[in-house]
Amino acid sequence: MEIHARHPRPIPLGTKELGPISNLAPFSALIISIVLVICFFVRFYILEGFLIRRLYGSIYTEMSELNRRGFVNHHIAGATKVIILIVAAYPFISVAFCKGPSFNTPFVHGSPVTLGDILIVVAQMLIGIYIFELIYRVKLSPVAVMHHVGTIFIGQAAIAISLRPLREPDAYVEFVLCTVWGAFDAVFELFPHVAIILYRIFPERHHFLSKVFLISCFTTALGTITETVVTMWLFASTWDRWRLAFKIVTPVLHVAFSAAQIHGSLVFWRMYRRQQRFQREADSEAKDSFVGGESSVKVNTGLATVELRVPVFDTIEKADGVFSATVIPLHSPNSDVDNTRMGREGTGNAVSQDQTATLKKFGTQPPTWKCPRIDPCGQI
Repeated sequence: MEIHARHPRPIPLGTKELGPISNLAPFSALIISIVLVICFFVRFYILEGFLIRRLYGSIYTEMSELNRRGFVNHHIAGATKVIILIVAAYPFISVAFCKGPSFNTPFVHGSPVTLGDILIVVAQMLIGIYIFELIYRVKLSPVAVMHHVGTIFIGQAAIAISLRPLREPDAYVEFVLCTVWGAFDAVFELFPHVAIILYRIFPERHHFLSKVFLISCFTTALGTITETVVTMWLFASTWDRWRLAFKIVTPVLHVAFSAAQIHGSLVFWRMYRRQQRFQREADSEAKDSFVGGESSVKVNTGLATVELRVPVFDTIEKADGVFSATVIPLHSPNSDVDNTRMGREGTGNAVSQDQTATLKKFGTQPPTWKCPRIDPCGQI
């Protein structure tokens, strides 16, 4: 009996009185306006103003306008969700899963700020970044649009029906379920923002990106499953407190949100497979480039052009930033000097007396002529 008294069962929403959400609820329009203005200042004066260019340099400046806007938006959304997690973790867990605290419980002992005040502000922050994304992004998928629009309307409606003159009796429980959706969204949708940022920074690191996208796929899928379990558990534990309309609408909304999250998981799975394919193609090209075989190397000495029908690996070597090629002078049509054997075994070349003197100056080995590095396009 003592154990049960000290550790009561956590059935929070089915028994306790939550009370009004917050005294700040009537000022939701002002709060979200402030959030949108802050997003604008951060985007225009900080990120696009100087910070992104200093952090990423040509990686950002060489992006298309479409990718730039998405890149900036992922930074803003990711940073905002981190702030939401830090600020709202304690109020959310206390109200949703603990028996004692309610919306009117002080955030800190003796503070006028309540848990409901914090939850109202962070809810407007999450809604604000979705509104910002809808306005700022150039291109969005239909699923993302429906998810964002649904989140905006559901979150604001849950706050609105808690106010006079409506003040629905189950509005407070509906708001708690909205905070559950928002919490899982902030936790499990945070890494995908990081994944897209890494994709823009390291587009050629296919093996690394395949791992990143696979993790993103699993985190979003795990988030959907966990969110469904927690939401339905809370929904069932408060079943007697719901009116018929909310008993129908709430599961339908959850199915819609889950469908959007599953779609996101499938997108990351396709991106994972795509990066795997790119990695296999890169490995195949690298393997083919190192296969030995007969290759032709031509070097212009200014006197004659030498074509060596030997493997490239035996002819050219990289040294001190240039390519070093062995040059063997050609036979002069007017020369009557006997052929001299030199260079590779079995290679004969007729040389003039002047050319023989030049060779003696350098010893038994022919001279080495160095040409500038040849770029991948074959131009000097």
